[in-house]
Amino acid sequence: MGERRVALITGITGQDGSYLSELLLEESYEVHGIVRRSSTERFERIASFKDRLTLHQADLLDQLSLVDVIRQVRPTEIYNLAAQSFVPTSWRQPLLTGEFTALGVTRVLEAVRLVDPGIRFYQASSSEMFGNSPPPQGERTPFSPRSPYGVAKVYGHFITVNYRESYGVFAVSGILFNHESPRRGKEFVTRKVTDAVARIKLGVADELRLGNLEARRDWGYAPDYVRAMWGMLQQREPGDYVIATGVQHTVRQLVECAFGVAGLDWRRHVRSDPSLIRPAEVDSLLGDPTRSRDRLGWKPRVGFEEMVRLMVEADMDRVAAEAHAGARA
Repeated sequence: MGERRVALITGITGQDGSYLSELLLEESYEVHGIVRRSSTERFERIASFKDRLTLHQADLLDQLSLVDVIRQVRPTEIYNLAAQSFVPTSWRQPLLTGEFTALGVTRVLEAVRLVDPGIRFYQASSSEMFGNSPPPQGERTPFSPRSPYGVAKVYGHFITVNYRESYGVFAVSGILFNHESPRRGKEFVTRKVTDAVARIKLGVADELRLGNLEARRDWGYAPDYVRAMWGMLQQREPGDYVIATGVQHTVRQLVECAFGVAGLDWRRHVRSDPSLIRPAEVDSLLGDPTRSRDRLGWKPRVGFEEMVRLMVEADMDRVAAEAHAGARA
């Protein structure tokens, strides 16, 4: 009889949750996911393997629902990926962002403490916590968040450290820099760009409006990053890790690359829109992945250009399929 391996994932319907689910299924886990009590929950990202998952209704705002699910599932590992994670929305809804992205972490950790402190816990921290701290940013770099989202993530990060130190919970935080894929939401700049490229190429749009083209980010490929999440919970001792490529690009370079995949001149289609500039901009994020490389043996497999190409091609296939379906309707 093999060791029981049961994972519970919050945010299972999101980009990271879907890729992590696939990885854990490959590793012979029993995989459970938490979905919110909502009539608008979307399952597109997990549709192809949803029959191999067990989904439960609960909410990061409802402590009792989390306790009930953990008691029912008895997971060996919990991955807390759920959050209000779109930075611009955090200025419009700062209180909601705090409830989900900060206090929500505490509710899950408290449920772990009450039900079974032996559960291994992963918290999805974010490079947005670094804000204006000069690059490169590593595990010892001071946090200087520049958005309500970044502030909330700092709380979530330190409450995870606190439960590790106070209660002995095997609790870790992965400080993930930007990671993208064809499953990324269209509100995020990478997917906004690749979706626009596909629409322009196929003649259903003509322009793309963007804010700060000079913002610099460390972009990686999401399926690579979920391997690091899993790896952190397989270590002998809990610890926090920066997960990044160590390579930086500007939004302008992202745009050039994406339009180039489609054989288009980006300067003919991209417009600067001051209304899309953040109230407090994070100018430069660049991760130092030394610790994750040395201790986890982790390194990215897919580079920036290949990632952008995969995203543009996936969006072109999708837009073409939508146009074909519309023509038949």
